[in-house]
Amino acid sequence: MEQYIKNHFVITLVSLSVVSLILSNNYGVNLEITALILSALTFASIFFLEKKIPFRENWNHNVGDLNTDINSAVMLIAVVDSMVKLLLPLLIITVYKLLNLERTEISLPLLAQVMTVTFIIEFGKYWSHRLHHRLPSLWWLHAMHHSSKRLYVVNSLRFHPLNYVINSMAGLLPVMLIGFSPNSILGYLILTQPLVLIQHANIDFKSGWANYIFSTNEAHRWHHSTRPSTANRNYGNAILIWDHIFGTFKAPQGFSKEEPIGLFSDSSDYPANAGYWQQLLSMFYTRCCRGT
Repeated sequence: MEQYIKNHFVITLVSLSVVSLILSNNYGVNLEITALILSALTFASIFFLEKKIPFRENWNHNVGDLNTDINSAVMLIAVVDSMVKLLLPLLIITVYKLLNLERTEISLPLLAQVMTVTFIIEFGKYWSHRLHHRLPSLWWLHAMHHSSKRLYVVNSLRFHPLNYVINSMAGLLPVMLIGFSPNSILGYLILTQPLVLIQHANIDFKSGWANYIFSTNEAHRWHHSTRPSTANRNYGNAILIWDHIFGTFKAPQGFSKEEPIGLFSDSSDYPANAGYWQQLLSMFYTRCCRGT
């Protein structure tokens, strides 16, 4: 059973997400509820499996970073995400009024919308993520995410609020302006949110071919290497299609259990060992850190 979970968990999770989306759509189940239930079940499964089959045993131990990760998760879920959901529709309405346009909703079937929305949102988030690595003005935001020296499920939500807002706008604004339905965006979340939670999972998965399509924890570990030559890869939020297209994909093979993770050497002045609020306010420091 353990071996089956190691080899097939990710593809089983993707299949469950697809089936949940189809059934929820067919039977009129609220898609937001479906997304929340799937995310909660995924989080609980990862939390359990990290104890049973960890990739690195020492990543299961608090090294003074748990409070930072919890504070960030609460801030994003309870405050920032709610603000994004409230303000983005208002921004869309404002844009349409300024341009004197009438908003029309895309008439494609829901599943076709979800597939299209997935590629558009992933494209926006890919470039937002890549630019956060390349532009010094954005890297000081993204450094919070890379400041952790271990990978486990809770720090998948360690993001500077502004970093999170920029990523959300880069992904969601285009599809909302084009006129895709709210349910198509919720469908995207059903398909991708469980995968995003998997990215930092401290679990010894062997996902095989799925690592070349989805941003699994095996593929994503390279992204947190302390070496820029290997870390500036695999920018995809949930899928790695755009990494293949733009030449930034790196196969998961070769990531050893000794590979160091964390900030790059030229970001040594970032307060990686400080608490959440100190990291949050580091954007106001005279010097912070540079992109790569």
